[in-house]
Amino acid sequence: MLVVATCLVIVMVPVFGSVVLFAARAPSDRIVGNSLSGAGLALVALGVFAVLALLAGAIGMIVARRQAAQLTAPLTALAGQAERLGAGQESTTPLATGIREIDKISEVLAASSMDMSRALSAERDFAADASHQLRTPLAALLLRLEEIGATDDPVVVREEAETAIAQVERLAGVVDDLMGRAKRRPAETSAVSLDSVIAALQREWQPALSGARRSMRVHGERGLQVLIPRPALSQILSTLIENSLAHGRGTVSVHARRSGPTVVVEVSDDGAGVAPEIAAHIFERSVSSSGTGLGLALARDLAENNYGRLELLRADTALFGLFLSEASSSSLAKTNLR
Repeated sequence: MLVVATCLVIVMVPVFGSVVLFAARAPSDRIVGNSLSGAGLALVALGVFAVLALLAGAIGMIVARRQAAQLTAPLTALAGQAERLGAGQESTTPLATGIREIDKISEVLAASSMDMSRALSAERDFAADASHQLRTPLAALLLRLEEIGATDDPVVVREEAETAIAQVERLAGVVDDLMGRAKRRPAETSAVSLDSVIAALQREWQPALSGARRSMRVHGERGLQVLIPRPALSQILSTLIENSLAHGRGTVSVHARRSGPTVVVEVSDDGAGVAPEIAAHIFERSVSSSGTGLGLALARDLAENNYGRLELLRADTALFGLFLSEASSSSLAKTNLR
């Protein structure tokens, strides 16, 4: 049954996010046709809504995947950085992903790798230094014990035993110095008689020099006092004597002199000197014509750690100079106030 009446056709038009309703009066004789047209429009609207829903879902999936990829790549890189750190890699570079939290974690990992690298490097240096510093006094002590075992003269035995005791004391000082370095304790600076240290080293190295048919000449000013721990001074000069014995020729010369407030100890020999290609790098680790190359580097570090310096004054017929502060009442007072 057709209803002869007028009706309102409602059209919804979105304007800036709101819906505006327009009403129009339809003629009564077009009710059936308009009813059919309304059903078709509803189907079209449902189809449009379905297409829009599918399109929105597809766009959402694309955006989600892109966001997941943007987050997954930095996390993968961060995991790789952590794996390298766990595998023992000494240094890693911080990531720059643009994600603040991930970049912060990466910076912490990079800082930890730097700390680990420094700690491992210090441990390796300490092991190498300890090996080298203990090897020289132990070799000299062995020579003394061999001298004692090869003689029946009580006087010689007594002299060699006294020298061996002095060497053991120096060895104990070297161990104390190494332990202090391991614990990062500052060295205890005190006034040391340069004459007594050189005389002890002359006795200590006499068997090795005699075996090589060489000798040591000590000259210069006497009665000098220097500010440095005795074990450190003995180790530095012993390294210079050992270097001369290994690479030089003729007489080993040890000369002491004043230069203003500084005491200079010069060690030289009659050899060909230091090769030009290594002269500029002679105090670097692993730079040596033979051997480990640690000796002069250690000697330089010991000098610098005790407010002195060790230099190669002349490459031709090698001349090394050890510069130390002379001990005086004023310098001792300043040292005690530290």
